[in-house]
Amino acid sequence: MNNGQHQSLAGVTPHLTIGEKRAKEAIDFYKAAFGAEQVMEPHMAEDGERIMHAHLHINGGSLMLNDDFPEYGQAAGKPAAVTLHLHVDDADAWFSRALKAGATETMPLADQFWGDRYGQVTDPFGHRWSIGAPVKQS
Repeated sequence: MNNGQHQSLAGVTPHLTIGEKRAKEAIDFYKAAFGAEQVMEPHMAEDGERIMHAHLHINGGSLMLNDDFPEYGQAAGKPAAVTLHLHVDDADAWFSRALKAGATETMPLADQFWGDRYGQVTDPFGHRWSIGAPVKQS
């Protein structure tokens, strides 16, 4: 954790809205499933119940998330059609860890024609994650 110091963000950073006041649960899931590390303690809303902003690092990249805030026109119902991709060193290990943490297999992990071992899972909050790594040569 970075004790509240902001780190610069490069490229595109996904920012997820988590419904039903489950952002804390999502943070815990992403730690267990994908080895996420908190960059800082989450910023709480004035109601003391909802997370307004959380910043995580997963596999060298940033992920931001928050609870939904319908009063600001931000609702979380069904997530938008997006897939978050993780390019990792060992797809089998990452895929297995995600399933053990509570993800649901959406596309079985398999060797693909483009040279990656690739599969997809859906997290308990409705977001789809793809996991891929170069096929290991024996």
